[in-house]
Amino acid sequence: MACASVHHEEQSSAVSSVKVPNGGVRQAFSIYLKNGMDFLNGGKMSNKKKVVVGMSGGVDSSVAAYLLKKQGYEVIGVTMEIWQEESHFQSSENGGCCGLSAVEDARRVAWKLDIPYYVMNFRREFSDNVISYFLKEYLQGRTPNPCIACNRYVKWEALLQRSIEIGADYIATGHYARIARLKENGRYVIANSVTSKKDQTYALYNLTQYQLAHTLMPVGDFTKEEIRQIALDMEIPVASKPDSMEICFVPDQDYGRFIRENTKEKIEEGDFVDLQGNVLGRHKGIIHYTVGQRKGLNISMGYPVYVVEIKPKENQVVLGKYEDVFRTRLYANQLNFMSIESLQGEKRVLAKIRYNHQGAMCTIRMAGEDTVECVFDEPQRAVAPGQAVVFYENDYVLGGGVIIS
Repeated sequence: MACASVHHEEQSSAVSSVKVPNGGVRQAFSIYLKNGMDFLNGGKMSNKKKVVVGMSGGVDSSVAAYLLKKQGYEVIGVTMEIWQEESHFQSSENGGCCGLSAVEDARRVAWKLDIPYYVMNFRREFSDNVISYFLKEYLQGRTPNPCIACNRYVKWEALLQRSIEIGADYIATGHYARIARLKENGRYVIANSVTSKKDQTYALYNLTQYQLAHTLMPVGDFTKEEIRQIALDMEIPVASKPDSMEICFVPDQDYGRFIRENTKEKIEEGDFVDLQGNVLGRHKGIIHYTVGQRKGLNISMGYPVYVVEIKPKENQVVLGKYEDVFRTRLYANQLNFMSIESLQGEKRVLAKIRYNHQGAMCTIRMAGEDTVECVFDEPQRAVAPGQAVVFYENDYVLGGGVIIS
């Protein structure tokens, strides 16, 4: 499929320019040609449109707000308040994105850019759609991706609804991704950013057509180095702020502690078993393990062992050798197709089974009303139930789902 050159029809083909690190000039929101797709991610506004920018206090969302204002949008900055205690988050110096320190950083940026700024309370939405989901998945022996849930149900569904209510036409974020519209069927898609190092399309696969039609992603046209340089040139206060890498509500990465403190479920010890079911030792609770894990098992076998499977009903963690962690087939449900309305027959695609996975070629086909079968050309390591599998075609997202086996 080819992509149409317009993301939002009322935008003109005019462009503005920003300086980039090599001393040259990059046309911001310019047309890019790749694999039969062309993008027009913005342009000078002939009719002023209002956009709410989700500002995390980091450099990416800050530059997104700057770029959109430069394009002539009426920009409103909003930080989503999702947690109550600053102790749950990294301080601004460590790149936190959800605490009070992030609010102060975003407020300073908004003042610098001379745009209105508000803090909106999304605590309930975050608790219901992200925290509860995170706890439930680990308690059932799966490996969740809370950032994907947050994107769909908080950053887009909840924020977009409130933004539309206050008269906004779009929301915008600092994600490294681009939005295009397919010529063949008119559907909106998430397309890869210009930099593979920071590409964030994997975490956006489950956005709806309505959400995509009301979203702007200006940062996807730039590399991280260029974004930082723009921030430095414009003297944006957070230009050198480190990226936030952790799950925001578990900054110390101790998932086990967090789950124990936030659930009434009793975390029982259980058996480590081999592939034949023979007991090898005791584990400290299935919440502490994920498929492919080697470190932290605290069991000596005389050779390296890895988590091959988690069996919540039996409260068992299955261990095996390195080669036992590879799979050529997976099944996923909770499907969201983006470039197509539904999958008909077989299709050859590139699939990613986790955020930092390079992707692998496979064949997909429907295996039920809401289940897809994915058969890889080559075995893939650590296919973890609960994680997302995202399918790509021609550098854009075809769709994806949640791995069940």
